Amino acid sequence: MKTLTMYQVDAFTTELFRGNPAAVLVLDEWLPVETMQNIAAENNLAETAFVKRNANGWDLRWFTPVHEVNFCGHATLASSHVLLHELGIKGELVFETRVGALRVNKKQSAYQLDFPSFPPEPVANLLPALKDITARENITAFQNFENVFIELENEQAVLDFVPDLPKITELDPFGLVITGKGEEHDFVSRYFVPHAGIPEDPVTGSIHSTLVPYWAAKLGKNHLSAFQRSKRGGHLLCELADDRVLISGAAVTFMKAEIYLP
Repeated sequence: MKTLTMYQVDAFTTELFRGNPAAVLVLDEWLPVETMQNIAAENNLAETAFVKRNANGWDLRWFTPVHEVNFCGHATLASSHVLLHELGIKGELVFETRVGALRVNKKQSAYQLDFPSFPPEPVANLLPALKDITARENITAFQNFENVFIELENEQAVLDFVPDLPKITELDPFGLVITGKGEEHDFVSRYFVPHAGIPEDPVTGSIHSTLVPYWAAKLGKNHLSAFQRSKRGGHLLCELADDRVLISGAAVTFMKAEIYLP
């Protein structure tokens, strides 16, 4: 029997039971993909992150309860918190991932994530489905490589949105982001990925790699305050810096546990 240490961290929050929980395992070598997927399914969190050292820093992979994903922000933040806060690693972290190098630095009581920018792209063939999902004829929509985005008229419309999860599932392989201009923050959002086993994600770093360039252009400013309006909620301080998106957020450890593998 093999024993591994696993952490559970609430990301993009300073309080327990807020933000987005992620599990993190720091490994000496990758486990079989089937085993990593089974651990993620057993955890039944939005993401379980697996981290291991490489010659220049760290390799990082993310799994939902259903499959491995290309990009996850909150589990990157959670992994950074485990390495820097729990394990005492010093200095900048460089993670090699499917979307390239992600850099993370500790900034006072928060962590700054340096992500690639994925500017919004036009939506064409998905427009009829999006109109059906929102029950609106005239919508503002755009997409990136993994999600489609809809801008609603204001923050209250984002809060009032009732997701039709079976219809959203039909967008597979895309998830759905809804966003709107905020009241206390520059913009707000919600995120639904039912085909990945995530009906609504509490707080999502990766979608801000597209939301930030979108709202920066719309509002004419590069420093933005964002809030994800899920039940748990989470605050993200964002900056558009050329072709990078910088996102700052806090994290707190909820649990350290031992798991037993055959």
